[in-house]
Amino acid sequence: MKTVNEFKKLKSQSKKISMVTCYDYWSAKIIDESDIDAVLVGDSAAMVMHGFETTINAEIEMMCYHTAAVKRGLKNKLLISDLPFLSNRKGISFLMESIDKLMKAGAQAVKIEGADDNLELIQYVINSGIPVMGHIGLTPQFVHQFGGYKLQGKDEKAAEKFLDDAKKLEDAGCFAIVLEMMPSELSAKITKELSIPTIGIGAGPFTDGQILVLQDLLGMSKDFQPKFLRKYLNGFELILNSLNKFNDDVKNQNYPNKEESY
Repeated sequence: MKTVNEFKKLKSQSKKISMVTCYDYWSAKIIDESDIDAVLVGDSAAMVMHGFETTINAEIEMMCYHTAAVKRGLKNKLLISDLPFLSNRKGISFLMESIDKLMKAGAQAVKIEGADDNLELIQYVINSGIPVMGHIGLTPQFVHQFGGYKLQGKDEKAAEKFLDDAKKLEDAGCFAIVLEMMPSELSAKITKELSIPTIGIGAGPFTDGQILVLQDLLGMSKDFQPKFLRKYLNGFELILNSLNKFNDDVKNQNYPNKEESY
């Protein structure tokens, strides 16, 4: 996938969409040769790459730094970047300057969390020629308001609000919407009523696509195991064992050997 137009095409063909997050050059090169459809440079970089407890610490400079690194390794996939915390709440000039920096760093589209007051801004951004992906449900930039990373849309009122938000984001011109941490029944209903694709994370199997953090699906954190996460590799143990084997070889004078020496 190279353009946002292919998102809607895949939905119309009832074909699922696969996405992963990416934050650096070397993993972007691997993803570029995979069958994955699209890549998100998420503000989760603040947590995964920099060790912060939430995404709130991501700033536009950080996002541009990671976007540029990913772009250098990504040639054949659509690249979407997150607008970091409060970028869309500091006035239209700050918003457009932030997006300008992300696009020039290599993003082909941006993701903006939430609806409500954002709708007019999203429409303005789209009318400026910039594709926007929406994001509702558990929006990590609202973590303090939610009181933690909790399932959203459990009661009827909240579910109706998310469905209404999704329709408004579609009307505003979003090319797709991320649905995060919500009941499967709700994400299925939203997906059915929209003509644009939904991308789920912790939202069940009925969305038009799925996204996971690359390091999560590779099992790079031994302690992180939310219900929705499937680990496709035990990366933590594999890397740990490789480092310990290197350590043993060095200390036992098994590395480098004659063939590995000049």
